[in-house]
Amino acid sequence: MGSTGTVLRELRGAQKSSKGVSLYSRYVNRPAGRLLAAGAFRVGLAPNQVTSVSALFTFAAIAAVALLEPSWWLGVAVYAGLAVGFAFDSADGQLARLTGRGGPDGEWLDHVVDCAKMILVHSAVLIAFHRFGSLPGDGWLLLPLGFLFVAVLTFCAGLLREQLGKAAARAAPAPAGPVAPVSRVRAVALLPADYGVFCLVFLLLGAPGAFRAGYAALAAVHAVFLVAFLVKWFRELKALRDG
Repeated sequence: MGSTGTVLRELRGAQKSSKGVSLYSRYVNRPAGRLLAAGAFRVGLAPNQVTSVSALFTFAAIAAVALLEPSWWLGVAVYAGLAVGFAFDSADGQLARLTGRGGPDGEWLDHVVDCAKMILVHSAVLIAFHRFGSLPGDGWLLLPLGFLFVAVLTFCAGLLREQLGKAAARAAPAPAGPVAPVSRVRAVALLPADYGVFCLVFLLLGAPGAFRAGYAALAAVHAVFLVAFLVKWFRELKALRDG
């Protein structure tokens, strides 16, 4: 693999399926991650090093939410840090598939960073509400805790669904059949649950009322998606057992 163009072509062939992926991840985050993965390959970074870069951008942005007084410039900086961190989060997996240097250690590290950012981002909002929020009432402090619960439960339940599904498939492989086409309607419907879309709310940090409203709306949407996902995943695992 010589030129960057050649690396990018190789990376396009190392993409995961777009099934169950929102339009943001498909058309924004993955292409951005592909460019970052190509750059990382050119400078000789390993996938785990790219994961560490992702964590650096993400955790720096989250720390800024908790430590600095909200403002418009801070909102832009936080969004940029979270979005770049998310793109690097896509790049590490793409680089691992390109180079064949992925492994259980890399997958473990990636999941640890993902779980940490979910816990920390809502904890940072809670701290910011307490320190800078001028909240209409103390009940608003429960909102980040509720969002945190929803995010972590969605992450853990989805990860368990994936691992248990793989185990069931190894035990009783399903007969090969036609691959279902990627649904654009589903990709649009998943946009509100996409982490990249969630990051956009931090652009409103300069307007505390608007930020609270946007954050609350996203929390409600994520709670609805959690219920839908739990029902769907339970039925899928039950079907694997009964099948």
